[in-house]
Amino acid sequence: MSAAPGNAIPGNAIPGNAAYQRLKARFARIATLGEAQAMLHWDAAAMMPPGGAESRGEQLATLAGLSHELLVAPVVAEDLAAAAAEGEWDSANLGLMRHAHARATALPGALVEATARANAACETVWREARAASDFARVAPYLAEVVRLQRENAAALSAATRLAPYDALMEGYQRGIGAADVEPIFAAYETFLAEALPRAEELQAARPAPIALRGPFPVATQKALCREMAGRVGLDFAHARLDESLHPFCGGIPADVRITTRYTEESLAQALLGVLHETGHALYERGLPAHQARQPVGEAAGMAAHESQSLIIEMQAARSDAFLGFLGPRLREGFGGEAAAYAPENLARLWRRVERGFIRVDADELTYPAHVILRFRLEQALIGGDLAVADLPGAWNEGFHRLLGMTPPDDARGCLQDIHWHDGAFGYFPSYTLGAMAAAQLMRAARAAVPGLDDALARGDFAPLTGWLRGVVHGQGSRLGFQDLLRQATGKPLDPADFMAHLAERYL
Repeated sequence: MSAAPGNAIPGNAIPGNAAYQRLKARFARIATLGEAQAMLHWDAAAMMPPGGAESRGEQLATLAGLSHELLVAPVVAEDLAAAAAEGEWDSANLGLMRHAHARATALPGALVEATARANAACETVWREARAASDFARVAPYLAEVVRLQRENAAALSAATRLAPYDALMEGYQRGIGAADVEPIFAAYETFLAEALPRAEELQAARPAPIALRGPFPVATQKALCREMAGRVGLDFAHARLDESLHPFCGGIPADVRITTRYTEESLAQALLGVLHETGHALYERGLPAHQARQPVGEAAGMAAHESQSLIIEMQAARSDAFLGFLGPRLREGFGGEAAAYAPENLARLWRRVERGFIRVDADELTYPAHVILRFRLEQALIGGDLAVADLPGAWNEGFHRLLGMTPPDDARGCLQDIHWHDGAFGYFPSYTLGAMAAAQLMRAARAAVPGLDDALARGDFAPLTGWLRGVVHGQGSRLGFQDLLRQATGKPLDPADFMAHLAERYL
């Protein structure tokens, strides 16, 4: 496109393109502030001494306020009205800019800063409350977080015409609302009611697995975890592996930070956690560099992100093929009898169905029940139908209904997750949507990549991660979640693929 001769401006840029270039520069500055926030969040979880919490909360609140000011400045609306973009990437980027601006202008700056400050304060107290299994200690802080999240939800709802809870969900995965999730979760609950007792019955009839006998020295675990993350494809020139109470992936695409937690009594906790977080890290590292610090250069949402961690951890790393490679390497590092490290024994250990209280330790068959519980409770909290003070009882009742067990204490109940205490309401559905997408993507990968399982049997993830880099990572957020799946697999999210995977593995 070119300007008419009489409308020429310096540099031969048309006015609409000049507005778009100004927007790109502004959004790059906003993204850079977001990168600083991400690193401060990582430091708070992995390195910061407890005494720094109050100052860190102010730092995060200030950065959130500055980002918000840049996004809602009057010139942004003017440039969005005038901007013209050419090509699919730029058009998608401009649409995402408009979406971000609409959400930001719905929120007063004071509310943005108050929310960041309350989240940081609550997260700090949560760490103490969880260690003491004392919900009363964090309850007033969580009540303030919930109050502010309701304010955010109401303001976003008015601007987007979405239901309040859906407006929060949209902040984590665009285009997916509670009405989309509810029938998927209801169908899974019906499937689980039949599949879980059947899986337990079949499992009980098989030989009991041979336990891996520790202790497993932490230094050896650290070396092994780093080695396996590198084998999956993580480049440690642009990544770190550290420790935290709750394993996570943070940082920025050029400097990814993953964490895990170690115990000498268990090898699987740290190793499988690192493989999971490496899947997240590879997504960040594989985002389109030519769109760095632009909305279209970001991940396609948290359900998309969870699909990438779970395709590595659950679909590939726990496959028979890779376990055949991994077993001898584990025995080399930790010793013990060969039978314990045989792939069929590792499969019985690491693909064991077992009802438990802790979400992050759950098997892939029962894990969605943990998410379904949180999905229902957080809707009730945001909708005002559940008071924070009543959360422990509602949690225990709902957990018993889904899995037939009652948590013995709040540390193994409503205190176990960081997410609500950090203000992340609307995020939990992404975990199970991501697991379903991972199964769908793995099925498509096996069809598209000849010899995929043979490569995994050699410990070679390159064919899988190369395919993912093309169909998922490199797409950024140019496509929405459903369109991303359509392009990669030929159809939108199909929970039947996940249930077929579970039936093949466990039934």
